[in-house]
Amino acid sequence: MSAQDAIDFISDDIAEVGTLMRSLSGRYEGIFDNLRGAFGVALERADGIANAARDATAIADAAAAGFRRDIPNQPTLACASGCAACCHLYVQVPPGTAAVMVEHIAAHFTPADRATLRERLEAAAAAAHAVPDPARLRRPCPLLGSDNRCTVYEVRPLSCRAFTSRSVARCHEVVFGDNQDGSGVEQNAAHFRIHMQATFALEQAARHRRLPDRQKGLAEALLEEMDALGVKTA
Repeated sequence: MSAQDAIDFISDDIAEVGTLMRSLSGRYEGIFDNLRGAFGVALERADGIANAARDATAIADAAAAGFRRDIPNQPTLACASGCAACCHLYVQVPPGTAAVMVEHIAAHFTPADRATLRERLEAAAAAAHAVPDPARLRRPCPLLGSDNRCTVYEVRPLSCRAFTSRSVARCHEVVFGDNQDGSGVEQNAAHFRIHMQATFALEQAARHRRLPDRQKGLAEALLEEMDALGVKTA
């Protein structure tokens, strides 16, 4: 094989692989287009906004699991039970989410636990209202247990499900250190994107139902829903 033959051979090989990669890149983006459409159809058919929130979470969980199972080179995560740095960040929830969470609280918390939770929620809501930018707050989530585990993990919000990290040290630096804007923790991009699509789909589902569509602070939303559902604390 001459030098020119070698150049032609490797150039053709690279060109072929490049074509395949461009095609695959487009197909990868198509996953998210299809996901957005699936969210729209499923949530439109849901019976009520709370069930829409349940469906959005189930679809997002399945999509995230599919990525971990079937898409290669997913990042290794440092997240583990009891690692609660991110549970000190301000959380907002889309429509329907608080209703699902409060139903779970009513079914699984004792009256005494609900009373304690309400006190924590009221303190968190007051803290959020007292500052210009609640996103800069650093305080334990009212739903965080004494063992640093979420007490409503099964129905935790989409934003909590979306957050991932490759470094515990980096989480502690961002949450408890000098970087107080909450940025700087490297996310699993696909995982985060899936859950943001679920959030946007819930906002759209609320608009279609002529319901309030803005996200609310977690504490505020839970207090409103506890009052609306008449959840007793004693």
